[in-house]
Amino acid sequence: GVRDVLFLYEENRCSMTYMYEYPEYLKIKLPKKTARRYPAYELYLYGEGNYAEENKNLLLTGIPVLFLPGNAGSYKQVRSLGSIALRKAEDVDFKYHFNFFSVNFNEELVALYGGSLQQQTKFVHECIKVILKLYRDREFAPTSVAIVGHSMGGLVARALLTLKNFKPGLINLLITQATPHVAPVMPLDKYLTDFYTAVNNHWILKAQDLRNLTTLSVAGGFRDYQVRSGLAFLPRLSQHDSALSVVSSAVPRAWASTDHLSIVWCKELILATIRAFFDLIDENTRQITEDPKKRMSVLHHHFVRHPAKTFEENPEAFTELTGAFMWIPVKASKWTYSVYNDSDGKYFTFPLVSHRKSYSHVYCENSMLDTSSWIYGCMNSNSSTCLEATDLSWRAELLPTTKVVILKLQDYTSLSHIVIQVPPTVGNKYTLGCEFFKQDSRTVQLPVTHLFSFGLSSSKILLNSTGLLYNVQLQHFNRIYQAFKIYIESHCQSLKERKPSVYRLHVPWSHEDSIIVAKVPSFTEISAKLHIAQPQNDSRVPELNIYSSSDCQYEVILKTSVLQVLGQIIRFHAGSLPVYVVSNIFLAYGGQLSTLMSTGQCSDFPLELVRTAKPYKVEPLISIVVFLQGFNWFREIWESLSLPEVDAAVLSSRDAWFPLVSLILFLFGTGIAYWSGVFFSTSLRLFSLLWLTLIRPTVLQKDNKLITPRRLCGVLSLALVSWTTCGAFAVFIIYLQYLFKPVHVFMTFAFYFQDSDCSKETSQNSSIYTVKNQSSTDSTVKATQSLSNSTTVAEAVNSLKMHVTILNLFTWIVLLNLPSLIYWLKNLRYSVRLDPDPCRSTAIILVCILEILMNSSTSEVKSSKLLKIAAKVPLPLSVAMLAFGRMHLYKVPHFVTLSLLLHVLCCIV
Repeated sequence: GVRDVLFLYEENRCSMTYMYEYPEYLKIKLPKKTARRYPAYELYLYGEGNYAEENKNLLLTGIPVLFLPGNAGSYKQVRSLGSIALRKAEDVDFKYHFNFFSVNFNEELVALYGGSLQQQTKFVHECIKVILKLYRDREFAPTSVAIVGHSMGGLVARALLTLKNFKPGLINLLITQATPHVAPVMPLDKYLTDFYTAVNNHWILKAQDLRNLTTLSVAGGFRDYQVRSGLAFLPRLSQHDSALSVVSSAVPRAWASTDHLSIVWCKELILATIRAFFDLIDENTRQITEDPKKRMSVLHHHFVRHPAKTFEENPEAFTELTGAFMWIPVKASKWTYSVYNDSDGKYFTFPLVSHRKSYSHVYCENSMLDTSSWIYGCMNSNSSTCLEATDLSWRAELLPTTKVVILKLQDYTSLSHIVIQVPPTVGNKYTLGCEFFKQDSRTVQLPVTHLFSFGLSSSKILLNSTGLLYNVQLQHFNRIYQAFKIYIESHCQSLKERKPSVYRLHVPWSHEDSIIVAKVPSFTEISAKLHIAQPQNDSRVPELNIYSSSDCQYEVILKTSVLQVLGQIIRFHAGSLPVYVVSNIFLAYGGQLSTLMSTGQCSDFPLELVRTAKPYKVEPLISIVVFLQGFNWFREIWESLSLPEVDAAVLSSRDAWFPLVSLILFLFGTGIAYWSGVFFSTSLRLFSLLWLTLIRPTVLQKDNKLITPRRLCGVLSLALVSWTTCGAFAVFIIYLQYLFKPVHVFMTFAFYFQDSDCSKETSQNSSIYTVKNQSSTDSTVKATQSLSNSTTVAEAVNSLKMHVTILNLFTWIVLLNLPSLIYWLKNLRYSVRLDPDPCRSTAIILVCILEILMNSSTSEVKSSKLLKIAAKVPLPLSVAMLAFGRMHLYKVPHFVTLSLLLHVLCCIV
């Protein structure tokens, strides 16, 4: 599954964007108050060559666009947009041009640490004010700024509207690239999830206020494994019709999936964006139009359905077909025509009266991919010509090798003829074709194979007719965990050269189509899987559209792909894997405490994991709670107890969950926990052996005091470090300090084995020795020393096993807190204290706990009255961790801290 997500995707079909002149970034001077408040952030203006020189005095006359980089993103990523916009402006002699600004967020890791998102949002607000001031007193001064946000930059742009003093009119267009709008990819701290909640709630509750803001979200498709495309879809709101979400594989003239970084420089996507920007300009104001309907129609034109025509806001309804062209009537229901060096123009007319009774639709295609009109509907005609016509070219749709029109005859009762125009051509070779058909004859239903067929069975159809278009409906294909391989084999009657076939997987409820062009004849493999599950009130069915060659047969075979099903599980739920791993380690830790209580010995971690980590111990209870939450009475009781909603229920409401997912992830977590434990223990042994060559311990020491003045000073020092700098830093220091404990014990064992003859007793995990009464005093002393020595080793072995498990558990806590530590280190030159700090209070508690635990032994725990409680607590905490931690990873350390606190109490009480 991991391999499917990370490696098995389509090749990169994006072209690179290049600068024709050296890119320059002019730093914009900010007000002193703003610069002092945000010392790490900057604002730049992009330029090249002469254009950059002219703008150094900041006498700007263009249309302002602000680029916001994402997680660890650079302000220099604006260059692709800026450079292509400059070339486009040169094409129109700078009648219109854009000024591209970019914000430097110091490449902060805001996808992993949410504490600076609010700060970034406020800084962008200040930048917008500064940008608009630069145009003050200009003839066509802008009143708003267009924003392009990559990754988390798009979320920051949306968050502007949540600021109390922000005027919504300051932005009228927002384009986001691979932005996770729905939820964070890795919810590692509370500030990140709270920020998402605030932004999404505002956009839902204040939807009426957002009507004047047009938003486009572009997702990268399956190549983007960092942000899955389902997260990039804006919330569906019936009252909010000014938002559009598309996947790059469905964008006309791009038709390419992009990874998380290439979406910023993918030439095909950037061209579509810049063309849209220029089409959005109002000729009167020389700025982006204030009309939301026009903005939406322009975006729909360039990003959803391109008719192979230059955008026109109000195209003429009727036109006269002029020119000395030959009029040729066509009565056949199917017609093809090849054009090459045709010096005479022609009009081919298709009478509709004779076809209405026999056929329901007409399909026409044209392989000349220019932007001129080519198909008309005749409104008024005489015996040989058409006097008045409506331009049906606007009904066309552009595909990679052809442009096509599908018309339902019932919707065009006022038309008498269809007219195809073939203008004079010199040097161009292209083909046209039309056919009338019944929709039922070209629509085939193909039931998809069951999930548990494991690819052993298949669904198959053979398309025998000689049509130009087929629609294969994929029945029961509506869930994100379904994944199939579709094989299409084309057979042709003759070996003549043909136009390529186009296969399109069309998903009707979201703009996530994928298109493949295949030679004829050929054998083609298509992966079929969804980014968005079918909405509850939507009964439409995904289709495989085959734009075919007329004399070829097509065989379609569909099979379930087990690897891609696993890939979908990883794609949608990999972010919750740490919870499952920690939950498994937690269960093994509880098992070790139970064994210690019952036998007095601490078992090995791998053996205890195999014994205790059973999914039936945790999963059924969560499933029962999710089921009961469907009843109002239970939901009311749940809410009265102030309990948060179970994460599985939230995922189910998003159609991103089914029971087997949790089982698979639990088993995957068990495997990771097992091998990470083995690797961790082996690494400690190897490290201790290496260290043994430098340091030689002489005796196994045992310290009976858990708390000493020196250790108390250490705890207070680390608590001070946590409070004044960064909590994760204090956690990391105590982790390294704790790490030395088992290393030191391993070293002592190695040295002890070399210098004593007690290896037999140690290898048997300190079996109970029986010492017989000896008459000799020397023999009695010798035996007593051997018993004492072996008992010390037995306690040390038990303690070592427990320490290794706690360290293994604590390693994952350190990893979950690592992003805030990295963020703090990166911003250390601006501020010594991380504020806000997501783990400051937790860190202080953990420092106190671990300082005691690292000096504890199992002999103290065995005699504790609280051991029975401590041994039973990990199981309910594991259940709670899986119930509330899947979408809130930052809660995991809290559960671990609670259990370790009980362990500390066992050492004391």
